[in-house]
Amino acid sequence: MDGDGELKQSGSDLDKELNDTQKKIPEANFSLFVSSLVTQALISLGEVENPFLKTKAQNLDQAKFTIDTLQIIKDKTSGNLTDDETKLLETALYDLRMGYVEKSK
Repeated sequence: MDGDGELKQSGSDLDKELNDTQKKIPEANFSLFVSSLVTQALISLGEVENPFLKTKAQNLDQAKFTIDTLQIIKDKTSGNLTDDETKLLETALYDLRMGYVEKSK
């Protein structure tokens, strides 16, 4: 239905809007999943602005939790990742740990 209460036909602007929205959602994969957790950790470390609050704030307990979660994922997926996925996870963990140590001083 449109704003006037009339039914729209298939192929209408509404269908186009829905298809455009669906195209903007990236395909789920391991690298994207890890990247989302890294982003959460960076927000918690105060390195990246929280997109909802539009501020930077540290929450070291939350950062530690997210870093620990990434370590669990690394441990549980050992031997099941591609070389690129392994490198992404190891590099992310190293960088986040160094950032955490620096912020904890």
